[in-house]
Amino acid sequence: MSHSRPPATPSILARLGASRIAHGDLGFLPVVFGLVVIALVFYNLTPVFLTPRNASNLVLQLGPLTLLTMGMVLVLLIGEIDLSAGSVAGCAAVVLVVLLTRHGWPAIGAIPAALLFGCLAGLIQGSWVVFVRAPSFIVTLTGLLVFQGLQFLLLGEEVGALLIYDPFVKGIASTYMPHWLAWCLVGLTAIIALAAALTAPVRNARRLLRLLLFPLVAAAIVAVLNLYFGVPYLLLLVIAVALALTLLTEHSLFGVHLLAVGGNAEAARRAGINVSTVRIRVFALCSTLAALAGIVAASRQYSVDSATGGGNLVLDSIAAAVIGGTSLFGGRGRIVGGLLGAVVIGSVSNGLDLLGQPAHIKTIITGLILLAAVSVDMLARRRRISSGAAGA
Repeated sequence: MSHSRPPATPSILARLGASRIAHGDLGFLPVVFGLVVIALVFYNLTPVFLTPRNASNLVLQLGPLTLLTMGMVLVLLIGEIDLSAGSVAGCAAVVLVVLLTRHGWPAIGAIPAALLFGCLAGLIQGSWVVFVRAPSFIVTLTGLLVFQGLQFLLLGEEVGALLIYDPFVKGIASTYMPHWLAWCLVGLTAIIALAAALTAPVRNARRLLRLLLFPLVAAAIVAVLNLYFGVPYLLLLVIAVALALTLLTEHSLFGVHLLAVGGNAEAARRAGINVSTVRIRVFALCSTLAALAGIVAASRQYSVDSATGGGNLVLDSIAAAVIGGTSLFGGRGRIVGGLLGAVVIGSVSNGLDLLGQPAHIKTIITGLILLAAVSVDMLARRRRISSGAAGA
């Protein structure tokens, strides 16, 4: 006689989803709903918003922000903050271009050097937070000022901008993969999703739906972008980094330690977790990703100047992380959510640019979106606490 578990019916799935929402676990519902609303609003205001050409431009514009946001998600997961990420990105970009143009380094040496600079910046700041026990807000605010000044120092007072001539560095954010290669990658994604579904130790309708969603979304993205120049290699870079960080945070022992430290650092320490090491590694990862974001920004601009990495970039990355469901209190958040939050911020900025709105309007709207995201986070946290108390 078979004792296999009966498949979940739609009504059961609906009840499970309603139960999760009732307990404050909103998942990605708010950010997905927000993306749909943003798309509809801007499409009605300017139909160009949903064209393949604008979609391709949006992907390229999102490159630095998505990379910086993923690093910010890691820092917020442990209940810390990094205000220096934008300055580290700008300074690393300047290090890259100075090595390329003034010292004749090849890209194969200059890019790792810029990434190493970012890693060292994070190690220094993380160590200061851990051993001096200074608040990360103050330490990274100091880092913001120091690396911003170092960026000006490396550029030199007589130089307004340094141009990039290296074809490889310029091509990071301006080359596209052949259409056939993009479809091959979609097919590979479908094969991996199917294999994961068939080999999963626990099978249910919700997991199967999530696995099938990846190739469907990939196919839709490729179909749209292939109507213009194609899929940028930059998008492949962002997806590869996101996949690696997802595996790190959700399917490794380090990810368990990460969430434990963010949830309750003292309890994590008593459980035998080296909290100091986890914190230092996270700051190093965040700054390394910031350096990579700076390299991408320099590639997109074909140059670096005093404004590279500046502006609202770091504030936008914090907003994107929170919008994507990462809690400001630590212990909760996902890399995929950060990416979705970055798409929200980037879409709003892109849409306002198409409408010819000035920069201060974009800043105001981004701030209001961040306030809404924090409010949702606070309300969800209260709901979880009250549900836990009720359950107890």
